[in-house]
Amino acid sequence: MTMATAQTRQTPQEIFTAIEQLEPDEAEQLALRLLQMQAQRKAHNLSAREENLLEEIYREKRPGFESRFNELNAKRRDWKLSPDEHAELLQLNDESESFTVRRLHALAELAQLRGVKLPALMKQLGLQAPPIG
Repeated sequence: MTMATAQTRQTPQEIFTAIEQLEPDEAEQLALRLLQMQAQRKAHNLSAREENLLEEIYREKRPGFESRFNELNAKRRDWKLSPDEHAELLQLNDESESFTVRRLHALAELAQLRGVKLPALMKQLGLQAPPIG
């Protein structure tokens, strides 16, 4: 005899309460994943190129990148970086810049394919420009 288990659906308020308990990095990953899901649901009429561009736009940095980058930056501000850590920070900075450039190229190409300006595309995708400074 098999017993069926009923899954209860969480209310939006329960989900928001759970989200409020996440660490900032976890919340950011969740936000990106939600945007990816939304884009995939709207992707029924996308060309293969648009799908590839969206994958590049929503690609995440490798695991541990942000925490290590932030850790080294904090040490840099406190003047406590070793020469090896300084070299690593420079490498991470280069990696971050390359990541950003690839993402911007994908955004620009997708905006061109869709015939919209970049700010309009970013708004459609739920993206914000990073702060300057």
